[in-house]
Amino acid sequence: MARQPTSVTLGKTLAAARARSGLSLRAVERRTGIRSGHLSQIETDQIAKPEMAILWDLATLYGIDFEVLLERSGQARGGGSSDRARQRMTVALRAMRELSPAEQTEALRFMAQLKARRGA
Repeated sequence: MARQPTSVTLGKTLAAARARSGLSLRAVERRTGIRSGHLSQIETDQIAKPEMAILWDLATLYGIDFEVLLERSGQARGGGSSDRARQRMTVALRAMRELSPAEQTEALRFMAQLKARRGA
């Protein structure tokens, strides 16, 4: 019987990144302010689409690509993006890097509100 390949989920990606970083859930909580129980639910895929602000904080802490986390959470489309859309994303991510952590969180929350308003 052939085994199906295991898909790489957001939770598996984050759990592996945390393990590589040598951090416990409590250590991540201390560094990001994200409750360890909430982190655990994300890592076990009980929460599949956490807030973008949380993904940004974890991407920054673990040194992983924010766009990958967005894709794995279903909040960005992977693959068939046009060059123009990719350029806009690159510009936006570069702009985010120039903001303070508090400003980044505020910007991501604003984007989440915009997305919610349009019913996506």
